[in-house]
Amino acid sequence: MTQTRFDVLTIGNAIVDIIAPAPEGFIEAEGMNKGIMHLIDTDRAEDLYSRMPLERQQISGGSAANTAAGVASLGGRAAFVGKVADDLLGDVFETDFNQIGVHYNTSRLKNGALTARCMIFVSDDGERTMNTYLGACQQLTEQDIKPDEIGAAAITYMEGFLWDPAEAKKAFVLAAHYAHKVERATAFTLSDPFCVDRYRAEFLDLMRSKTIDYVFANVHELKSLYETEDLGEAVRQVAKDTELAAITMGADGAMVVYNGEVTSVPAFPIDKVVDATGAGDLFASGFLLGMARGQTLESALKTGCLAASEVISHIGARPQLDLQDLTRQHGLVG
Repeated sequence: MTQTRFDVLTIGNAIVDIIAPAPEGFIEAEGMNKGIMHLIDTDRAEDLYSRMPLERQQISGGSAANTAAGVASLGGRAAFVGKVADDLLGDVFETDFNQIGVHYNTSRLKNGALTARCMIFVSDDGERTMNTYLGACQQLTEQDIKPDEIGAAAITYMEGFLWDPAEAKKAFVLAAHYAHKVERATAFTLSDPFCVDRYRAEFLDLMRSKTIDYVFANVHELKSLYETEDLGEAVRQVAKDTELAAITMGADGAMVVYNGEVTSVPAFPIDKVVDATGAGDLFASGFLLGMARGQTLESALKTGCLAASEVISHIGARPQLDLQDLTRQHGLVG
């Protein structure tokens, strides 16, 4: 078996997040669905950006990329695969990963679409409404999947958003093949209820065919997957379809369904939810690292919930505190 160089390797959309508070009535006036991710074109991206409040932050993001950043902050060995353009925002994205110690070596897209960006409007209650221009990140292909990188990771984790572009979908499946070839685990997140609606049958096939070993979802995504409003029924169904499902429940904490058995933990209390962006991504960081390091399911859940509690206490989807120190304070070093 190939020597493990990474605890977790994530694959997903390489995006720069531009985050700002939502002016009163702005989300409704723009016809957005609060709390949902909207895909937009270049013209819409330029128009929205021009009207964003000046008190905005520019931070490298993307769901799986945030998870890789969280793994690094927790003291884990992280890698990321995702496509940026050969432009200024591509430089920003790569520099950010270099600074936090995430292995990132995906070739740049030249003479094509620009680096992806996501404009995130944060409401007073911390809910985020995302408007995403995918650009270069949609150009991920099988050529970007390196067998030596995948084979050197204890767990390869991918995002459901990769299922939109046809070539990225092929890259997703190839990465799973490389991981299983050397007996490594694969995982993916359902990403978004609308993403589930688009690809429900295909996601279920990924699970039932054992292409994916671990599934990550929030309550809304899981209910959408099984087309039910009954969480208990959705849990019973997912227990049949996959080896392991990690489910986030917001203020109610998180649960894992493993071989039909359910383990749950409460959320870590915080004073105020400032920005929910990245909560699920950082939960995945803690849980995946816990699994890669051989923690118990309960400990992995707690690490995930702790990482999520940190990221929702401030603006932005990347941790501001050293998560490894935070886990030590809570006795979660594994």
